[in-house]
Formats: sequence, structure tokens, C-alpha cells
Amino acid sequence: MQASPICIPTVTNDTDWDFCFHLSQQNKIPAHSQTDELSPTCESGESEEEMAVQKKERTIDYMSPPKEKLAQSQKKVVQLIKEKMNTQANKELIRCVILSRIIFGEEHWKCAQALTNLAYGYLALRGLPAQAKKHAESAKNTLLTWKGNTASDKEKKEILGALVMLYYTLGVAWLLQNQYPFLSDGEAYFNLQKADRNMKELKELSKEGVCGLQVSEKDLTIALGRASLSIHRLNLALAYFEKAIGNVIAAKGSDTSDLVSLYEEIAQIEQLRRNHEQAIQYLKQAYSICVSSFSEVSPQTAEASALLAKAYAMSGEPQHRDAVETYFIKSISAYQATLGSEDYETLTTIEEFCRWLIKNGKKQEAYRLLKASLKYQVISYGDCSKKMAETFYNMGKMCFAKGELRKAIQLLRKCLMIQILVYGSEHSKSRETKSLLTLLQR
Repeated sequence: MQASPICIPTVTNDTDWDFCFHLSQQNKIPAHSQTDELSPTCESGESEEEMAVQKKERTIDYMSPPKEKLAQSQKKVVQLIKEKMNTQANKELIRCVILSRIIFGEEHWKCAQALTNLAYGYLALRGLPAQAKKHAESAKNTLLTWKGNTASDKEKKEILGALVMLYYTLGVAWLLQNQYPFLSDGEAYFNLQKADRNMKELKELSKEGVCGLQVSEKDLTIALGRASLSIHRLNLALAYFEKAIGNVIAAKGSDTSDLVSLYEEIAQIEQLRRNHEQAIQYLKQAYSICVSSFSEVSPQTAEASALLAKAYAMSGEPQHRDAVETYFIKSISAYQATLGSEDYETLTTIEEFCRWLIKNGKKQEAYRLLKASLKYQVISYGDCSKKMAETFYNMGKMCFAKGELRKAIQLLRKCLMIQILVYGSEHSKSRETKSLLTLLQR
């Protein structure tokens, strides 16, 4: 089970920023030139009157003062996020930065605030921590300088809100990149603690409550829990997740689907603390919510069922063996019905179930499941893949254990052929399979 469901992206070039920054140079072009240059070709279903209205609107927009354009862009960002148009929203955030530079200058806190919003956008809307970190670092010094010289409480609130977002963005970005685990995890926790301190200061200043912040207290608490887990402070991580669960229950009730991921992550912490029974209880709650929220045959319920099966297996208790089989079978059936037999999640769950079956002496059942999944593995992974080699190896060993030597030799030969193609003949896996084959042939 992963502490964070977000994938680490590999993109490092900030092409959107470059593209939209060049667009800002259009401010130097006369309005009539821009209107002609950027006008779309009239489509067959569009009247001349409609085209005239659109042209007029664009001309008005180009002639608007920068402050009006900024206000329009800020409203547009909110609307695009509501419509889940994340890439367009991110480009509009870039436009806000450009306009803020024109209006306030690069060294003003409002420009730094716009950069912070852009950094958060790269993180939350696009899942690009490298870009997020770059823009957050650019904004940091300006915001910290202005915080000490604020003219009014209103200004101070806005700067504190921006600092919460900035340190949250930096913390989560470090957590996601994780190129140098010890350094990254420490930096993540350090920045998230700063976000927490600024959040507390903002709450004290805003007696009526914190409004308008994009980073909620729940988001920050969960991030702190994940960062604590990454630096192996298990008790602290547990306390943060318990707090987050309590906040969600207070706000949305005990049956909300928002609790599923939290129960799954806190179960992971309990497993690391070797409290297997408590982990099972959390995962049973997650499974129950999935069934009621998404139905028994859904990918969400299939995932919860697989996690519950693995939690029962990790306990090592003999009385839990039936539960392991029950929940693995439920998970595989739900994945097959919703995602298909060739889906990665389906095949991975079958592999995990088979490993458990082999470990518990149920080789015949494991062999049957692996054989049935072979054609789907070919569809998903290809004829010559590490997964196929592993499956042939496991099936060969099971045949060897049953005394079916001819079948075992055939399967191990297939395995060796793939391993040589994938790893090379001198790899440890290839040599191990070759040694086993030599033993059988003797």
C-alpha cells in the first residue's frame, strides 16, 4: 500500500510557462493587429453577426486595463477549475502572473502571491511537482520580506494565506519527487510544519474563520501525516491521520467516501506498528463504505477488498485464512467485472493471491489461476516480458513439486528463453532457471 496515490511525473520542461510568457509580449502589439491575427476562421454554422460580436468582445478585452484583465483571469481560473479544465486553468494562472508583474512589479507581494497560486496549480491541477517547486521558491523571499512590513491586517491575512499555500506546495512537491529519500522527506516535513504554523497564525488573526484558502486544514493534516510516515515517525503520523479522520467525520459524517483513502493509509501505519487487528478494523470500515457508496462490484470496492485480504494475510493468524481467500476472490471478481481480465489491477491481484496460495500449500489452485490468466498476461504485458517469465517460472516449480517433470521442463524452458531476451544469459535469474533445468534434465 502506498502512502500517496499520486504518481511521480517525469516532465521537467515548463513549456506552458514559456508559451504563455511569449503571449504576454502581445500586449505591445496594437489591439487591431491582435484582433486580426488571432481571429479564428469563420465556421460554416456561424453567422457574420456572431463573428462581429466575438470580434468586438476580443477588441474590448485587448483594450481593457491590466487590472481589469487580471480580475477577469482570476474569475476564469475559478470557473475552469469547477469545470475540471485543469490545463486551461493552469494557463490562466500563468496569465495572472504576467498581469501581476505588469501591474505591481516583480518584487511586490501580490506578484509573489500570483506565483504561489501558479505553483499550487502545477501541483494540484497538473501533478507536476518540479514546476511547482520552482515557482514556489521564486515567490518565497518576496512573501517573507513583505510579511514583516505589512500595512494592514487584511494584507497580512492575504500574505499568510499565500505562505500556507507556498509551504504546503513545497512540502508536497518534496514528498512526491523523493529523488533523495532522506533529504526529500526531511524537507517535506520541514516545509509542511511551516505551513501549519502559518495556518495557526492566520486562524488567530481571522477570528471569524479562514475563508478563501485553497489549502484546507484537512489537506495540510493529511500531508503532515504522510510526511511523518516517510521519516518513520509512526506515532506522529498516526496522530495526524486520526485528526484528519475526526475532521472529515465531523464535517461529512461517518459514511462519506472521503474516509476510504484515510482508513487505508492509517491501516498502513498500524501494520508498520504491527497492530494488525487494528489495521483490519480500519480496512473493514473502508470496505463497508465502498460497498455502500460504489456498490459491491466496483473498482473501488475491489481495491478495498484486496487490501483487506492482504491485511488478514499479514496478520499470520490461522483463523484468518478463510477471510484471506474470501476477500481475494471478491476483489478478483470485481476487477474482472469492471476493469476486465486483462487489466493490470486484476492480474496483479491474481499474482498476489497465487503467492499466498503457494505459501499456504495450495499449489494446485495457484497453478489453475495462473494458467487461466496466461492469455490475459500476453495481452497486457506481451509475449516476452518479466511478468511472463515469472509466471512460467512459478508454474514450472509447481509442476516440479507435483512430480510432473516433462511439463516443468517445458515451462522452465519458456521462462529461460524470455529471461535471456529480457535480462541476458549471465543475469542471476537466467542462471538460476538454467541450473534448475539442468537438475530436472538429469
